[in-house]
Amino acid sequence: MALATESPKRLSASALKLRLLKRLRCTLKYEKVAWSTGAKLVAGVDEVGRGSLFGPVVAAAVVLEPSYRIRGLRDSKLLVAERREILAEHIREHAVAWAIAAVDAARIDQINIYHASRLAMHQAVAQLDPSADYLLIDAMRLDYEVPQQAIIHGDALSASIAAASILAKVHRDKMITEWDPVFPVYGLRSNKGYSTPKHLVALREHGPSPLHRQSFAPVWNAPIPQETLEFMLQHEAVPAEQTA
Repeated sequence: MALATESPKRLSASALKLRLLKRLRCTLKYEKVAWSTGAKLVAGVDEVGRGSLFGPVVAAAVVLEPSYRIRGLRDSKLLVAERREILAEHIREHAVAWAIAAVDAARIDQINIYHASRLAMHQAVAQLDPSADYLLIDAMRLDYEVPQQAIIHGDALSASIAAASILAKVHRDKMITEWDPVFPVYGLRSNKGYSTPKHLVALREHGPSPLHRQSFAPVWNAPIPQETLEFMLQHEAVPAEQTA
């Protein structure tokens, strides 16, 4: 009698993507091409927090020093938190220029997460000093009048984009962690606002906080109305003639 064999366990889409990213090599290949065209200040640009249910989307732009190699740069998702912190310090210390920008949850709900991500990236690039003359962007193009290249999986392939992803991730994680004691029921310190099972349970049991993204289905589907902070109630109570 033939023995039944177990079917191989199917990996989730996120697990398959993570496996792919681990195989990619993060190098200066794209930067070298840009430098060969005469560009001097090549900025890598990336965002983090796009899939989170809570808080802002954060973007960073980084111009690496061509003559100084920061070892270990790779997609921030592939690095443990302690390693990201160390690399972020090296990036801030040795980069020619770097900048970070955030677009909050209210603005995300107004213009949607795609446009909010582009806005955060644009703001980060605009803050660079000195300004970039070439952009390498993770899977996106910006309305910015300098040569640019959108690179699929750019944070796993380009050292500059990887550096940007690390700065953005470290900055956003710190922002979200600081909100954990204000909204302890959601477990923000551990999930950073993403849709973990415990976070989804908390949304169903307690409803969303004022900093949750109302345009995201798990948030607007919550059976309990969104919490309102005291300062919001005070703002709503201001007579119309005082705000004219």
